[in-house]
Amino acid sequence: MGVPHISNRSERQSKGWSRRGLLGVLGAVPAAAVLTGCGGGAADASDGKTPTTNTTSTTSARVAGKKTVIAVTPADGTKKAAFTSPVEVTVTDGALTSVKVTGNDGSTLTGSFDDTRTGWTSTQNPYSGTMYTVAAKADDGAGKTATFTTRSPGETFVGHFTPEANSTSGVGMPVSVNFTHAVTNKAAVEKAITVTAEPAVEVVGHWFGDTRLDFRPETYWAAGTTITLGLRLKDVEGTDDVYGIQSKDVTFHIGREQISTVDLATKRMTVRRAGATVATYPVSGGDADHTTWSGIMVISERFKQTRMESSTVGLGDEYDIADVPHAQRLTTSGTFVHGNYWASASVFGSENTSHGCVGLHDAKGANDSSVDGYKFYESSMLGDVVIVKNSGEDTVDPANGLNGWNLSWQDWKAGSAL
Repeated sequence: MGVPHISNRSERQSKGWSRRGLLGVLGAVPAAAVLTGCGGGAADASDGKTPTTNTTSTTSARVAGKKTVIAVTPADGTKKAAFTSPVEVTVTDGALTSVKVTGNDGSTLTGSFDDTRTGWTSTQNPYSGTMYTVAAKADDGAGKTATFTTRSPGETFVGHFTPEANSTSGVGMPVSVNFTHAVTNKAAVEKAITVTAEPAVEVVGHWFGDTRLDFRPETYWAAGTTITLGLRLKDVEGTDDVYGIQSKDVTFHIGREQISTVDLATKRMTVRRAGATVATYPVSGGDADHTTWSGIMVISERFKQTRMESSTVGLGDEYDIADVPHAQRLTTSGTFVHGNYWASASVFGSENTSHGCVGLHDAKGANDSSVDGYKFYESSMLGDVVIVKNSGEDTVDPANGLNGWNLSWQDWKAGSAL
């Protein structure tokens, strides 16, 4: 079967996908995924050092009668200051004792003094579209307060992520980030995104084209793992004059381990949990003219019922089934494991007759709990692994769905920009 036109009865979790296409932006993302956040440093920018008293210091070299002058960059009153450079404070005929930079969003920029305490530089750049107040003091009691506002970026991008925040997935679920604008500064963007796991494991990013960055460990996640995605994309330049706007952390969870293996030579699917076989189902795969992709695939969408049309996958008007039961997507290009009520029960386990999907015996209406399609659907979750072998087809492209597990660890790491 191919990519369906999703009916209103589907338990849709993201948008439909095109035949043998790359994974696109995964649909509308909850508003929380695109809210800008606030970064912040320590509350006090002073490093606590006392002014130097050697003969080369500015303090000792102060000329009698000269007034201490404190200067701030960006200058006081600037309305569209750059947010791509640090804040700087300098003093002549004196030494700085403290500098504090506070944004109207509540954030504070930390910084450091030079050896003579005649200069201070923020350790990070100011955020875009923010008003800052700088309060600086010198050793003779002189002080200066300056205010400036950084410009807003002209064009922006966000990263839509999978899985959903606070969701629980199977052990094969990668963390996939899809960007709304092509990224050319891949190293800068990848550096601004972190994926950490508990229990700890090495996690590496891999770029699929210019708009998709996936993260995974060397082997499947351990059952019960907690994963944290850190997005620090705000004001990161993804490409020329296009900046990110996100600064947030998102947590995901990994549930139990379920790995199902479909052998299209024997026409059987074996379902294993934590290494133990829990079910075996007779199946029917793609016929000789419509072979099923082989390789490691991950369930990326689930529908209790959905419509499948052959025209959406380039097969003309060969079929149009409005209520395919228990459909679970394996590839972008339209491979599903799903229930089948229109074929004779004798087909399953004996013939491969589909247009490329893996079918299980099912009942019309998707409510019969006694049939295999219902049972497998109820036992599954997003992120579960389905391995297809002996299909007569090539291994699925790793970018065709969430199927990066088909790359060796060495090849996966080679796709990182860091």
